[in-house]
Amino acid sequence: MTSRFVVANTFLLWLATAVAVTALWPIYQDPRFTILVAVTVVLGSAIAILGAVFRWSSAVVLLVGFAVFLVAGVPLAVPDEAIGGVLPSFAGIVELLKSVALGWKQLLTIVLPVGDYQALLVPAFVLILVSTVVALSIALRSRRGELGVIPPILLFLAGIAFGPDAVPWPVPWALALFSIVLLWLSWRRWRRRHIQVRRLDRATASQGGRTFEGAGAEAAGARTVVGAGVILAIAAAASIAVVTLPSLQPTAERTVLRTAMEQPFDPRDYPSPLSGFRRYLNDDRVDDSLFTVTGLPVGGRIRIATLDSYDGVVYAVGSPAVDSASGSFVRIPATVDQSKISGTQLDLTVTVDDYRGVWLPTVGKFESVDFSGSDARRLRDAFYYNDTSGTAAVIGGVSRGDSYQLRAVNPSQPTGRALLTVTPGSADLPRLGELPDELSAALDGYVGGLVDPGARLSAAINGLRQEGYISHGLGDEEPSRSGHAADRVTELFSAPRMIGDAEQYAVAAALMARQLGFPARVVFGFAPDSESTRVDVRGSDVSAWIEVDTAEFGWVTIDPVPEERPIPDEVPEDPKQVARPQSIVPPPPDRPDIKQNQSTPDTEQDEPQAIDPVIAAILAILRVAGGVLLIVAILLAPFALVIAAKVRRRRLRRNAPTAVQRIRGGWDEFADAVVDHGYAPPKSATRSEVAAVVGSLPSRVLAAVADRAVFAPGEPRASDADHVWDAVIELRAALAAGLTRRQRLRALVSLRSLGGYSVRNLLKGARR
Repeated sequence: MTSRFVVANTFLLWLATAVAVTALWPIYQDPRFTILVAVTVVLGSAIAILGAVFRWSSAVVLLVGFAVFLVAGVPLAVPDEAIGGVLPSFAGIVELLKSVALGWKQLLTIVLPVGDYQALLVPAFVLILVSTVVALSIALRSRRGELGVIPPILLFLAGIAFGPDAVPWPVPWALALFSIVLLWLSWRRWRRRHIQVRRLDRATASQGGRTFEGAGAEAAGARTVVGAGVILAIAAAASIAVVTLPSLQPTAERTVLRTAMEQPFDPRDYPSPLSGFRRYLNDDRVDDSLFTVTGLPVGGRIRIATLDSYDGVVYAVGSPAVDSASGSFVRIPATVDQSKISGTQLDLTVTVDDYRGVWLPTVGKFESVDFSGSDARRLRDAFYYNDTSGTAAVIGGVSRGDSYQLRAVNPSQPTGRALLTVTPGSADLPRLGELPDELSAALDGYVGGLVDPGARLSAAINGLRQEGYISHGLGDEEPSRSGHAADRVTELFSAPRMIGDAEQYAVAAALMARQLGFPARVVFGFAPDSESTRVDVRGSDVSAWIEVDTAEFGWVTIDPVPEERPIPDEVPEDPKQVARPQSIVPPPPDRPDIKQNQSTPDTEQDEPQAIDPVIAAILAILRVAGGVLLIVAILLAPFALVIAAKVRRRRLRRNAPTAVQRIRGGWDEFADAVVDHGYAPPKSATRSEVAAVVGSLPSRVLAAVADRAVFAPGEPRASDADHVWDAVIELRAALAAGLTRRQRLRALVSLRSLGGYSVRNLLKGARR
């Protein structure tokens, strides 16, 4: 093992690792990750080189690697726990070891990029350190050093698996890694062959023979480079075809570990917060201080949860039937970028009193949260957020004394006149079921004669405000059932008086907006009436409103709840019945119902024909088989190209214009077969010397026949050329006799005979 060998392998490993870690960059996107990669690769390389120089056993390499992991892991992967930024602390080592086991799952349940949040750099540190030590140790110490290319490839695949479901430039980075791996393998193969040539030269020189170093080594190197270039070109062409051709592009979304990972917080495991609306209005809670907010703007609303899924029974966060964006909660490593939101910056402090639950009170568009108090660490680790709906949650809930600082943006809201000109936005929400007929009838009455979407939406909201009355159904108030199922919404519009509270009006307004084409959702929260920046939020402040997505302003907050005013007495129904005189006109004779005799219209042409399950299964199998065949074809393309080149070369030789050229081509075909089958004749060897290397009598006879045809006066006959080619076929079969199937395949795709003069003749024949 020479210094050049060590330097070359280390350099190629660094190149491969530099490309492989690009798959990890979308996960972190932080300067500290770059520092971690550089330092870790150097440390891992030092461990592998020292182990190779001093011939450490695998156990010693493992112990040294673990010691470096403990010493360097804290300042690199857990920098917040490092003493002075460079020395490990006991708490940092504990966090480092804990993250080796738990960091992988945490990495899949947090929004990307994570930066240097907590100890989430630990998985990257472990992957890069192990990959570097193992790869370079194999390359320097193993007889099959080519296997050292595997760890960087696995590192690249791990980055893809733990990364986001969409990454920029995936194909160029994969091709770059493939190129470096191919260069590494080609260089090692050339070096091994060069060493074998030098050994053979020394052995030949000691016996007084002729050496063949130099041109032969250069030819072998040229063949290796040409072969590697051909394989790379085929792989690049296939990859570009897959990316650019629509027929070859995958139709499904990219699936990685985080897309298949079951999130720790599922909002569907908890009852809808809107279902508990009136429990805050009970006598024992209506005046309770739930939490205190400092910094709340005048008229500000406090969000508990955003609900966008309605199944006719309850409005919920997310949908149990389909995966929805609003139902996916993730951990937040640092802040949420809300720079695109136009509004007022808010810095609030929330202190919890009697409020309980997993839903965390927030205001506006959330940016960051910082918990304080004795339970701050648990709350920080249990905090989850959904940026689509703006809903925050804490697994295990909050309790009295918990406090947090909230940074958010209070979005600017359009005026009432501006709402008349809005048009529906493009937000994707779970589908609604069948709406109550009474709601549709009331909506038609509100928006009759209006055409513009904004005007229709404003008319529907104003209709609810004008016709509705407020009653919670508690104490001496007018009877008013709680709940917001379809029957309660029906009752709201079918009763002689429209009576309800924010729970019913918010649901009715959201359903009306959805029917008008606007994406709409219900927000449950608190709307305290206070002009002070420090607000004591009580149970009486509970409320609900809606948010409507518009193309002009995004999500717009709309309050559909009517103002509290006296509820008029119900008008009694007139109990008198009007006596109708008996009709003396006899009823008309029974006539057949024309509708019953009419045949139902043929609508089968309008309905799409369902595909037979058997045909659908066959098509699915064919699609899978086609994809597998395409992958197999791409993998086998380089070998098929080598075989095709040899077939063309043989055809050109056998169909040469003169008998002498055909005989010479027959001998060249046999000599190339000798090289491909692993024999190593001397460079510029005569036909007799090549036959001596093979060691069979037929080969010596063929060499003599070829020499006589080439050097003897006169032109050989065409039949002589045919006899030579028959002998070549028999000798090729004899070379393959006794070999295993793998050895025969290796000879078939060998590149040893496809170099230098042979390739030039092949291309010359193609130009003819």
